[in-house]
Amino acid sequence: MIVRFPAAALLRALLGVLLCTLLGACTVTKTDRGTYIADSSYQAKNADSRVRFLVVHYTEIDEAGSLAVLTGGGVSAHYVVPDAPHTEGGEPVVYQLVPEEQRAWHAGVSEWQGTTELNAASIGIENVNLGPVDTPQGRTWQPYPPAQVDALVRLAKDIVTRYRIPPTRVVGHSDIAPQRKIDPGPLFPWRTLYDAGIGAWPDAAAVARHLAGRDPKAPADVKLLQDKLRRYGYAVATDGVLDEKTRRVFSAFQMHFRPADYAGNPDAESDAIAAALLDKYFP
Repeated sequence: MIVRFPAAALLRALLGVLLCTLLGACTVTKTDRGTYIADSSYQAKNADSRVRFLVVHYTEIDEAGSLAVLTGGGVSAHYVVPDAPHTEGGEPVVYQLVPEEQRAWHAGVSEWQGTTELNAASIGIENVNLGPVDTPQGRTWQPYPPAQVDALVRLAKDIVTRYRIPPTRVVGHSDIAPQRKIDPGPLFPWRTLYDAGIGAWPDAAAVARHLAGRDPKAPADVKLLQDKLRRYGYAVATDGVLDEKTRRVFSAFQMHFRPADYAGNPDAESDAIAAALLDKYFP
């Protein structure tokens, strides 16, 4: 698309740039936008970024299909990370579909740490991945290839650094919408991201301390676990009732922090992991 500016406005802008170049460094505080002039010499202090969360997904279809769906209307994401990204100059190439300052439609009905409708406050990254595959032998999951993980780490590290996104606000779609979503799945490399400085992870020593010799599979108090997950960020009831909605929240938490078992059972190990996370991030 070619953007055309009024000739007079363009000439004034060019003369301004030339004058700044000849006189040395200068700050442009007035912008001629054709029908009015915006003066930015006064700057407010009370302002912050729209972006406060990073949400990761998988697409469930191949790269071509993912790009077609995410650019076709109805849903979108800021970035798509291919499962086999090509490189230019030794650096992986990811697709940016939506400018970061704009809202993409990737989070839908969602809640995290009391914020709802996370589309308005997040950047969404879709990873090309087929997700779950159900066969007569059971469910399997497509792994995330090393080249894709490398590209994702580079992208996510840049985003959380620029927007100063706290570790507990780097989340999966299943974390913010556990009643309807399971992506990015149990094979998503949360620990690898944490080791690169992205997202949260419990300290093993703290988990062992809170486990306090209990059998990891021993039943845990439902309400106490609900309370812990609510404090951490999940939208979950705190009524002590182990219904299907609560099980889905427990499963989302386990898929993120203990992917070896995400059956949604309230067990001692899940309780200890939740306690360790609260110790670390919400003391």
